[in-house]
Amino acid sequence: MGAGAAGYFATHGDTRAVHLAARPSTVPAPTSPHFSPVPNQTAQPPGDLNGQSQVALPVKLTIPAIGVKTSLIQLGLQANGSLQVPDAAQVDEAGWYTESPRPGAVGGSVIAGHVDSFKGPAVFYWLRALKAGDKVYVTRADGTIAEFNVNEVQEYPKAAFPTSIVYGAQPDAELRLITCGGTFDSTTGHYLSNIIAYATLVQ
Repeated sequence: MGAGAAGYFATHGDTRAVHLAARPSTVPAPTSPHFSPVPNQTAQPPGDLNGQSQVALPVKLTIPAIGVKTSLIQLGLQANGSLQVPDAAQVDEAGWYTESPRPGAVGGSVIAGHVDSFKGPAVFYWLRALKAGDKVYVTRADGTIAEFNVNEVQEYPKAAFPTSIVYGAQPDAELRLITCGGTFDSTTGHYLSNIIAYATLVQ
């Protein structure tokens, strides 16, 4: 999604849209992403894989392969039932959807971020470039780190957003990273697709 481009995410059991202002067509393409260091702390096992204790809240996201190192804000639902998105001043931050499991807990945790803004590329601009096997690290409030392996990255037309896959129950601890993508329709000011990266907990 762009603070810059209209995007929507189907909510848990809902398909209503979040619409954002259109970005200009003059946004320059970025050069290759820089690479962030892997968090310098040993990952800790998540707390509630057996339902016994709650893992701590997520506070930071690091994806070395695409140069992402960002704090995490909390996202809820808007009045119309659609997923809240970071506002225009937060295009360099991703957000964890608070109605999804905490990263490292059983289920599909959802983190969303903008693809671009009026000023250029945003936090998830390079999400589409992730490959299977790339690492994703979520640092939690207690200092523990959940490490995930990317399984695949998919592009979906917005009319075919995979609601049940993204928000449905999962037997393992998984992560979904979501942004807008595909063709940008300058007439409507909307991206026509969503990019979703799927990842599974390593430790």
